[in-house]
Amino acid sequence: MNMLTPRTAEPIVAHDRLSLSDGRAPVLVRELTAVDRDRLLAHFLELGEDDRLLRFGQVVPNRVIENYVRTIDFTRDTVFGVFNSKLELTGVGHLAYLPAEGDKRTAEFGVSVLESARGQGIGTKLFERAAIRSRNTRVTMLYIHCLSRNSTMMHIAKKAGMKIEYAYGEADAYLTLPPADQSSILTEMLQEQAAVFDYALKRQARQASRLFESFMPAAAAA
Repeated sequence: MNMLTPRTAEPIVAHDRLSLSDGRAPVLVRELTAVDRDRLLAHFLELGEDDRLLRFGQVVPNRVIENYVRTIDFTRDTVFGVFNSKLELTGVGHLAYLPAEGDKRTAEFGVSVLESARGQGIGTKLFERAAIRSRNTRVTMLYIHCLSRNSTMMHIAKKAGMKIEYAYGEADAYLTLPPADQSSILTEMLQEQAAVFDYALKRQARQASRLFESFMPAAAAA
C-alpha cells in the first residue's frame, strides 16, 4: 500500500443548530466517563452481527465486547456519546491516541450508531467533535481504519476531505489537522456545556416519568 499525502483540513467546527426544516432536535455530543461504562456496554451489545463486523472488523461475541468496554481507559482515550430521551446511547465515538512519533501525534477514530438512530447525522457529529478534541489536544493527524464497504465511515471520511487508501477490502483514511485556536477551544467548551445541560434535562424528565408511572397504580387503587 503506497502512502499518499494526506490533505490538510480546514478548521473543523461542529455546529449544533436546530434543523428548522424537519423539526428535529440538534445532535448533542457529550464526553463520556467511567460512570457511563454500563450504558456503553448496552450500546455495543445491541449491535447486530453486521454492525459488529463494520465497527470492529470482525463479528465479535459478547464476551469480547464486554472485555473491550471493561478495559477502556478514559484517562488515556476519549469517548463521546449521543443520548436519546431514555438516556440510551444511540451513537458512540472512540478517539484512541496512538504513540507519538516526534512532533507528530495521531488519533484513531471509531464510531457506531444504532440502526434505529441512523439518518440523523449522529456519526458525522461524533466525528466533528472528535476532530475538535484532536486539534485541542495537539493531534496532527486523525486516522480511520475500516472495511471499504462501511458506507457510513466512507461517507464521513469523504465529507471531511480525508485522503483514503483502499487495499484488500479495507480502507485507511487520513486527515491532517490544523493547530488549535481560540475558536476551536471555545467551540468544544460550548458544545460540551450544551450536551451536559441536555443530558441533565433528559435525566430529570426520565425521573419525573418514572415517578408518574409509579404514582398512577396507587392513584387508580384509591
